[in-house]
Amino acid sequence: MKKILTVFGTRPEAIKMAVLALELNNTSNIEHKICVTAQHREMLDQVLELFDLKPDFDLDVMQHGQDLTDVSVKVLSGMRDLFRNQWKPDLVLVHGDTSTCFNTALAAFYASIEVGHVEAGLRTGNMQSPFPEEANRVLVSKLANIHFAPTETNKNNLLKEGIAEDKIVVTGNTVIDSLLYISNQLSDFSKNVKDTVLPLLVEQHKKYILITGHRRENFGDGFIQICEAIKELALANTDFHFVYPVHLNPNVQKPVKQILGALNNVHLIAPLEYPDFVYAMKHCYLLLTDSGGVQEEAPSLGKPVLVMRNTTERPEAVTAGTVQLVGANKENIVNGVQQLIDDKPLYKNMTRLHNPYGDGNAVGKIIDFLKL
Repeated sequence: MKKILTVFGTRPEAIKMAVLALELNNTSNIEHKICVTAQHREMLDQVLELFDLKPDFDLDVMQHGQDLTDVSVKVLSGMRDLFRNQWKPDLVLVHGDTSTCFNTALAAFYASIEVGHVEAGLRTGNMQSPFPEEANRVLVSKLANIHFAPTETNKNNLLKEGIAEDKIVVTGNTVIDSLLYISNQLSDFSKNVKDTVLPLLVEQHKKYILITGHRRENFGDGFIQICEAIKELALANTDFHFVYPVHLNPNVQKPVKQILGALNNVHLIAPLEYPDFVYAMKHCYLLLTDSGGVQEEAPSLGKPVLVMRNTTERPEAVTAGTVQLVGANKENIVNGVQQLIDDKPLYKNMTRLHNPYGDGNAVGKIIDFLKL
């Protein structure tokens, strides 16, 4: 019986690995265990509860004020001790590009344990953008034995870097599996958001733009430009509402509240739990984001996405026409959003349901390979 350990630590990782973990728990001839690092604690626990996942191991590394080095040291040493003293699997599954992903892969490599990399092969070509994610995923590709690539573009990136073709499996992205899993269960917002403006906007069929922003590379001038753009758009489009679940990082909170706090049609709310965010996406007019995962999820819901980054490791949606890059640049953001408000044919074209990241069967393809 093959022993497999699935490891994740942040909310995005947990969302993207949840359905895979659930299915592995019920797969014959595989002994499966889950380890969480809790690189994110509260947000991770919300996802664990949502999918009814019960970790077998919990490193609990999160502390307020720690930096990337602190996280890396804790994950690396924690995984070393787990492999030495608690359980040594045949294969460790990691996801994406986080500090949890890279340091778990490194610990597994040191322990002579094979690594399977889910969401492999994403590249911007710029090691500083996104930071530190681009470096993490490039380094994990050097350590991994199996590469589960969402798209043919991702596969080609890996081939160019010398990864053997028989070590790459194109699966689609597991986030679509999770999105569809949750979306099919939703009929309303949870009670946690009943005191916000969101249910009222949906109930009254009012148009709103959903905003997320948290990237390190946008801290400082980038966030000031983002907020100034939202302010200009809100003042020019009073029939639209702008809903911004504000990340808890002070580098985000400060400029957002200073620049946007007094605008009547801008609603600054607490971060949403995943089901509520999915429901908010389903009913919004468009999304304005610097997130990676939203670029994958929104096309499945027929929602245009404007990405406030200068680079993307997910070019497929740009090519498909469902995503546009506008950067953290006030003029570009204003022009991009205003065009989608004014140009109805363009908007309609971007809302067509077409997702280059898969059809929701990524988990099945991964498990089929693991059972070989």
